[in-house]
Amino acid sequence: MARPEKVDEVTHLKARLDRSAAVILTDFRGLTVGEITVLRGRLRNVGAEYRVVKNRLFRIAADASGIEGLEQQLEGPTAAAFVSDDPVPVARVIQEFSRQSRKLTIKGSILAGAVIDDVRTRVLADLPDRAVLLARVVGGIAAPLSGLVGVLSGLPLKLVRALDQIREQRTAA
Repeated sequence: MARPEKVDEVTHLKARLDRSAAVILTDFRGLTVGEITVLRGRLRNVGAEYRVVKNRLFRIAADASGIEGLEQQLEGPTAAAFVSDDPVPVARVIQEFSRQSRKLTIKGSILAGAVIDDVRTRVLADLPDRAVLLARVVGGIAAPLSGLVGVLSGLPLKLVRALDQIREQRTAA
């Protein structure tokens, strides 16, 4: 029989997994309580909740959410950063903290229900923010449209100039 507190923890983890846009898994071995507190504060500022998870309970919650393939990521001590919105700033904070402390390691992540290894999670940290990517897409769409508007507005302008020259010729004659 499962203990009620473990059942509650699995239920809570499953709910967090279902609500999260992404989850970044880390190995926090060697970090002091003070360092983890600093990391939690930085992650809270970018919209993530960082908490230590029990591997077995997390695996059960992930299986219940339909997430498979976490065997490699759930070895050793594990902490999860539950991301509510854009995962890029959260991955960037974790990667920067990992480079500074040399103790924290990225194990991988869960993005849109798919398990991603540590290398691809680091690549995620190098991506521009969502706002920058959206601005690039809008700029890519707007550039050809503004050129088309310029071409289309040039045609009536040329017609008006031609008609104005004909009017001037007739009034001069």
